[in-house]
Amino acid sequence: MRDTMRRILARYGQEVTLRTAEGETEARAFLQPGRERGETAPGTVTELGWIDRRLWKYLGAEALSPGDTVAWRGLRFRVRSSRPCCLGEELNHWWAMLEPEREGA
Repeated sequence: MRDTMRRILARYGQEVTLRTAEGETEARAFLQPGRERGETAPGTVTELGWIDRRLWKYLGAEALSPGDTVAWRGLRFRVRSSRPCCLGEELNHWWAMLEPEREGA
């Protein structure tokens, strides 16, 4: 099953850059903003502008840990939580919840 997921990611996934304790890696993954109940993005207006507090989801073949970062199209996210997802006894992909990385982090 993991080979099937890798083929799906290769064809339909988004190009991302992962920064982990092991270094920087180019990969393909699915990134999506988390759904909001009222479809309004939670956030705060600061002196520097709007800060989006919406969480994003990551599905990919590469393992991520809390504190790792994901870069995509000029956006940077910090991994809040992650876990492996299995089909039966076999690892299929990794799931992670991401938050926008703050300036200066």
